[in-house]
Amino acid sequence: MKKVFIDGQAGTTGLVIRETLKKHGEVEIVEIEERYRKDIDKKKDLFKKVDLAVLCLPDDAAKETAKEIAQNIKVIDTSTAHRTTSGWVYGFAELNNSDGRQRNKIAGAFRVANPGCHATGAISIIRPLISGNIAGGDYPFFITSITGYSGAGRKMIETYETRDKSDESWAVRPYSLNLKHKHIPEIVALAGIKNSPIFYPILGDFERGMLVSVGLENRLLKKKLSAKDVRDIFEEYYEGEKFINVLPFGDNSVLADAGEIKNAYLTATNCNDTNNLEILVFGNDEQTMIIARFDNLGKGASGAAVQNLNIMLGFDEKTGLE
Repeated sequence: MKKVFIDGQAGTTGLVIRETLKKHGEVEIVEIEERYRKDIDKKKDLFKKVDLAVLCLPDDAAKETAKEIAQNIKVIDTSTAHRTTSGWVYGFAELNNSDGRQRNKIAGAFRVANPGCHATGAISIIRPLISGNIAGGDYPFFITSITGYSGAGRKMIETYETRDKSDESWAVRPYSLNLKHKHIPEIVALAGIKNSPIFYPILGDFERGMLVSVGLENRLLKKKLSAKDVRDIFEEYYEGEKFINVLPFGDNSVLADAGEIKNAYLTATNCNDTNNLEILVFGNDEQTMIIARFDNLGKGASGAAVQNLNIMLGFDEKTGLE
């Protein structure tokens, strides 16, 4: 039995990780009294007694806390603080590097940075295009990402759940329109692109789930490909993966039934309460639309953290996530 301490278990991500680990079976959760949750000396004592610590803290607190943890204690940081920091391994197991899958680096790491939710979707789409020499690193990527409001944390959840339900201005809320979203640096670094993409994030009026989409002009690709060809490249890239599934091209069964209008709309919530990520590809000979669908608190946060924990501690990757 391995011992794990979640620093920040009262937050949204920490709560979901805690609930997942309670059914894990191979992990003992070490907890701290509520009055000591910000007491670094008390936490330092706990860090010495565990095999792995999960940091679910704001960026600055995560940076300061990580400095207090001995190098022989494994750490997963769910904040933005260390995602592009030297010495930290990026926790996206399914990335395919020249020396193998990223999970091999995660397995031997003592410091792992959990990916951001928007970044998870963007990288899952762009990285196969770059590594497969389908699109150049200077391709002008435009990313649209709509996410459930739970990704913005506990205060935002409370705000949405107590709002005036008749106010329709809450339905769709684009944000970070200065094009400086905090996930952009990790997208650039891990997707393998040269320039910052135009990134358009949207907060939707639903709690969990998200859709991240990237459109392609096929004529600008390095190879002559149709949308179906692009889909097949993704199937090959993610072959054998436990949590990423590339759906059949042109399968309209993935679209929701909207009353008399059959198969009209794509929903964002089909992967909720799982660690699954679905890749959907639509389009034709001229243009391609690639969409990643997953739970922003699953593969986009807490689920990915538990997946990384399993890899780092030597458990089956799906333990607690099925």
